[in-house]
Amino acid sequence: MKENNATRRTLSVLVENAPGVLSQVSRLFSRKGYNIESLAVGTTDDPEVSRITIEVMSDAAMTNQIMNQLRKLFPVYSVQELLPERSIRRELVMFKVRAESADVRNEVIQIANIFRASIIDVSLGSLTLALIGDESKADAIQKLLESFGILELVRTGMVALERGAFTISDENKEKTEFILGKNVI
Repeated sequence: MKENNATRRTLSVLVENAPGVLSQVSRLFSRKGYNIESLAVGTTDDPEVSRITIEVMSDAAMTNQIMNQLRKLFPVYSVQELLPERSIRRELVMFKVRAESADVRNEVIQIANIFRASIIDVSLGSLTLALIGDESKADAIQKLLESFGILELVRTGMVALERGAFTISDENKEKTEFILGKNVI
């Protein structure tokens, strides 16, 4: 049965931690006409390897095509789709909210406590909150804070890991994933 519905898909990509690698990956998406919904990059426990978490709206066939194209890039070590039921996804969101009176500050602090957000800056005219969670949690607090006046908002993009003991570079995974399609000279 062929799947034609585009949904938000999360890809985890291990790459060489070197200048220009992120540019290569993003150019691949641009060339193919795919829009990146979310992108987060950082080093792993090995300083020579970075993990890129990419979210893209695609169907199963498009996702497989993207993964195959990523595997062909020389600095890419491993690519994995993280299924929602088998992964943990989080993003950091920071909100700067107008809070010019003590009553408003108290209301915003109560909302922050309900959502387990941290108050990271307080001034006479504003409060800055940091929240870690999934999209639904971030969207819910944002909706509540809008009535106070959001002065600024920033989202990091989603980061994700597979649940349980398995890892993206697990020995149980097929070894050929790491060498197929590489531009080996």
